[in-house]
Amino acid sequence: MKKKAKYNVAVVGVGAVGIEMLRVLRQRNFPLGELRVFARTAREIEIDAEKYSVKEISAGGFEGIDIALFAGTEGEKGASLQWAPIAVKKGAVVIDNGADFRMDPRVPLVVPEVNAKDVKRHKGIIANPNCSTIQMAVALWPIYKKAGIKRIILTTLQASSGAGRQAVEQLKEETSRIASGGFENVQVSLKTKAMPQQLAYNVFPHIGSFAECDYTNEEWKLVKETHKIMHDDKIKISATTVRVPVRTGHSESVYIETKEPIAPQKARDLLKKAPGVIVIDDPKNNLYPMPKDVEGKDETFVGRIRRDPFVKNGLWLWVVADNLRKGAATNAVQIAECVISSLK
Repeated sequence: MKKKAKYNVAVVGVGAVGIEMLRVLRQRNFPLGELRVFARTAREIEIDAEKYSVKEISAGGFEGIDIALFAGTEGEKGASLQWAPIAVKKGAVVIDNGADFRMDPRVPLVVPEVNAKDVKRHKGIIANPNCSTIQMAVALWPIYKKAGIKRIILTTLQASSGAGRQAVEQLKEETSRIASGGFENVQVSLKTKAMPQQLAYNVFPHIGSFAECDYTNEEWKLVKETHKIMHDDKIKISATTVRVPVRTGHSESVYIETKEPIAPQKARDLLKKAPGVIVIDDPKNNLYPMPKDVEGKDETFVGRIRRDPFVKNGLWLWVVADNLRKGAATNAVQIAECVISSLK
């Protein structure tokens, strides 16, 4: 692909992330030539009063496409396994939001604020990291560069939208049933239950499937993806991922132990200057990031930056981002922008 004024783009999938991809392309004034939208079945959709014609995905549909954004399906084998190699053969650069290619050593895993240069190593496919990994990497990278990081311990509080549209509907319906008929009414099974447990008025530490050491695969993603993005597999990372009754916006309680001392104020100053980061850190006045305030925004928000009084070089951070935007769609479009910037 050569540098030009406009680029033909395909968006594959029109679930929650695919819809956000279409929205972000428009809002960021991406240099779009032709836009094609693909899914398993053809239909018409409307996003923010703008209509899109969705075509049934086919090999011929990728003819003339420069960049293919695959919306991806977390926890399952996504459409990219079948269609990404075909798109690459047709000449497209594939940016995949699913998990299928993330740990492939031939495929760059990119958070543009951290490792944008890795896009130059692509062989046709670039992977978009997991939503929780993205926001943590954005928040920790400026501190990592300044003081190094030996250890990360985190708990994620992940919104229902991270599990897709059906999980959001489950939260909505459960909340409505409880409000109208009490807690016993919520036990009525939904037609399509997305969550393994009741989500309304509840939290549960189970995202993904259980794997090695009784960690879930969602927890292992935070470990392995962070190592790959930061090019440092010596960081000790331990995570617990929790589903919470929030519509959109993942929150993370992140504890780090740095190699070199760094004062909380120095960390704040670094983060205030960092691309893609907004610091809201005035807890005495009840000011700190919350998911209700970051929905629809592209930045990663950081607050509650404080020293561990018992461990040398220990630091706490509270990190919040819109999981459908920076955690998925926006990061993918930013990768596409990096690809364009790298062209000659």
